[in-house]
Amino acid sequence: MSEQNTPKQPEYENISNADTQKKWGLKDDITPQNVPIENINPGNNDWFSRNQEFEVFERLRKESPVHYTEDSQFGSYWSVTSYEDIKAIDMDHERFSSDIMNGGIRLGGQPMDEPPDAIFHLPMFIMQDQPKHTGQRKEVAPMFTGAHLATFEELIRSRTIEILDDLPDGESFNWVQEVSIELTSRMLATLFDVPQEDRAKLIHWSDTVERISDPDFFETPEEGFQELWKCFEYFNTIWEDRKANDQGGGDLISMLARGDATKNMSPNEFLGNVILLIVAGNDTTRNSMSGGIAAFNKYPEQLAKVKADKSLLPGMVSEIIRWQSPVAHMCRTAMEDVEVGGKLIKKWDKVAIWYASGNRDTSMFPNANDLIIDRKDVRQHLSFGFGIHRCLGNRLADLQLKILWEEILNKFSHIEVTGEQKFLSSSFIRGITELPVKAVSYTHLRAHETLRYLVCRLLLE
Repeated sequence: MSEQNTPKQPEYENISNADTQKKWGLKDDITPQNVPIENINPGNNDWFSRNQEFEVFERLRKESPVHYTEDSQFGSYWSVTSYEDIKAIDMDHERFSSDIMNGGIRLGGQPMDEPPDAIFHLPMFIMQDQPKHTGQRKEVAPMFTGAHLATFEELIRSRTIEILDDLPDGESFNWVQEVSIELTSRMLATLFDVPQEDRAKLIHWSDTVERISDPDFFETPEEGFQELWKCFEYFNTIWEDRKANDQGGGDLISMLARGDATKNMSPNEFLGNVILLIVAGNDTTRNSMSGGIAAFNKYPEQLAKVKADKSLLPGMVSEIIRWQSPVAHMCRTAMEDVEVGGKLIKKWDKVAIWYASGNRDTSMFPNANDLIIDRKDVRQHLSFGFGIHRCLGNRLADLQLKILWEEILNKFSHIEVTGEQKFLSSSFIRGITELPVKAVSYTHLRAHETLRYLVCRLLLE
């Protein structure tokens, strides 16, 4: 196990995404229940595009909570699926490394003696161990303090109202595209201080990260990486300008440009950190915005509860984030032999800690599959992680979701899911790509009721 994972020079085969999918894709008759437990590969993207991942994790928590997958498209790896074990590993950054040279935070990464070609090698502070991790993280941390986020509240609210007002009242549309992406992309452009007309590019590069191995978008992973380097071309001009003309800007690029730990980054490390900030600012918030709508259609009594008592909103936001679990997993590499749940994880073994599974662990969250907006201890959800790598923007995500739901409750009588949801083919981000809905405002409802009243009057006369 560990001997084959010792650091070595990486080798890359330019295998097509279609060939990879053909080899590892799940057959139509495969279900989470009929796969032999030893053959379960929870990182297979197909479980997520089918929306079957929670069934996989439920089985693993019952039968094999610390589970070894010997053979997969990612190589061999362990899956940790119980809440307490996930949290313990997340907080143990000394024995479990996130460093890109030790395998990084995603399935597929392997320990390396030396970096590969820079086109494929994108270091970022979430994939660094101490002290480099904290040194780089602190350069952008001032963006996400409570005091600084308070300055965004009016802007977020005005944009939210504008976007909701522009929705087709009483007609079907894709909530993901018209609301979730629109809100998060506008916020991203503000954080980077780039023109709002360029915000679609930021979403495109964020989506590219999760589509690198998807044959519907790229023939090979290399094509996907080449697309990401267009992000470097875009931001490099901005980066160089803000380094040369430091005006004390409070945007993320200016912070990176003047930070002692970040101002001399190589091109691939600069790109890595920009991609990290784009993805982090997009995926958690965007998919929780969509997941909340889906959740309340399944649990309408919970929506009625918050309509009757708006003080439940902060806890409701946390419960939506727990229920959706927008980041499905993070990976770590064992830096020494460690026993977890009665299993021996050996030095250099890859370990996936499944936040999505821990968030549905009934030993921590009773009736964990249900949305319960006044759930006790919901702030202990795993979606933002724990320890030194806890999500830097978690308070911004909470703020955006809180404002969105305040304005939804002010404006709409109900939002009904009208068609089939489609899910992202990724075991890293639990994403919703399509969510057809019909939103009916109180204004629309009153107009309809007035019209019905008038028609009745006319008929009676």
